[in-house]
Amino acid sequence: MRFGCAIFRMTAAAVFVCATLAAPVVAGPVPMAQNAHINDELRAGFAGDVLRKTCPTLSARMLVVMGRLWDLKAYAEAQGYTSADYDAFRNDPVQKKRLKDEAAAYLAAAGAKPDDAESYCAVGEDEIAKNTPLGQLLRSTR
Repeated sequence: MRFGCAIFRMTAAAVFVCATLAAPVVAGPVPMAQNAHINDELRAGFAGDVLRKTCPTLSARMLVVMGRLWDLKAYAEAQGYTSADYDAFRNDPVQKKRLKDEAAAYLAAAGAKPDDAESYCAVGEDEIAKNTPLGQLLRSTR
């Protein structure tokens, strides 16, 4: 009888060890500042805002912009962030500055030049023509 108890204990211990090792590690989402999709979408929004304010022939497709913001919030929540996390990230002045600076660098690399509204118009028209995420936020009157 003693032998049977020892085998039972060894089997139970083996099952416990296997179950513990096989269990997935539950980790929270990466910091929102490291989530590429969220940052890309917000950066596109900031770049679009600069383009529409600088180029007189570009305007925002506001229903698209608002829809994308709602979709982005739903995406963030599906990734494990709370609504409060998302709102705090969007309103964080440090993150806003970082994303605006990155948007400005993107626009400069695409050909936008300070004090040259036409260069911003050209970048915006190009984004619209390419149907990029940024271009989808804009409308041209040309």
